[in-house]
Amino acid sequence: MLLASASPRRVDLLRRIINTFRTLPCDVNEEVLPGEDPASYALRMAEAKARTASQRLSPSDETTWILGADTIVVLGTEILGKPRDWQEAKRMLESLRGRTHQVLTAICLLHRRSGKAWKDIVSTEVRMKPVTDSEIDAYLRSGEPFGKAGAYAIQGLGGRFVEETKGSFTNVVGLPVECLRHWMQALGILISTSPEEDLPRGGLQNAASKPGWRQTKSACFDEDNSGSGSP
Repeated sequence: MLLASASPRRVDLLRRIINTFRTLPCDVNEEVLPGEDPASYALRMAEAKARTASQRLSPSDETTWILGADTIVVLGTEILGKPRDWQEAKRMLESLRGRTHQVLTAICLLHRRSGKAWKDIVSTEVRMKPVTDSEIDAYLRSGEPFGKAGAYAIQGLGGRFVEETKGSFTNVVGLPVECLRHWMQALGILISTSPEEDLPRGGLQNAASKPGWRQTKSACFDEDNSGSGSP
């Protein structure tokens, strides 16, 4: 298994499912196409990362499966990616405060030999607290918002800004663990399970302390988008 990412958050989450894998960061063009909706964009990015990683491997490489993932924050119809600078990060956080947004994470499992791709997407609803300008400025000075979709990290200091989440917590962090586990079982990929696979860091005790957190079934599709049957 190859993870087409070097994100420490995704590495940590994937380790809850599979013991052995490699990582390969892949940069792709993240420009949104004209008229492209958020879900289509995230799915396209996840597949692009997986296929880019596949192309970078040597013909003799024995990797069978490649995992690509992309997480975006959606406020209304606006896609909030990673902020390019301080001002953009500040604008994102100001627009999110006191409001509810969606966090979408798309996953793509690419079978390298056949070229078939199994894709899915999970959405989590997140409501932010009405934080003050000074709280936003202090968070910006921490440096954490940069490199994060929507300019915050729910598993870090940014978690203080979150009032409520509905759906998969790990989806907001960067991988919908329950949904990914479903697909890896369905495709026969060797996995090891964890009893706390979709809990916030700290397990049940930490989950209970997060207002509105509840463990739910991920909305995994019964049919894949790009392939069917066994690879």
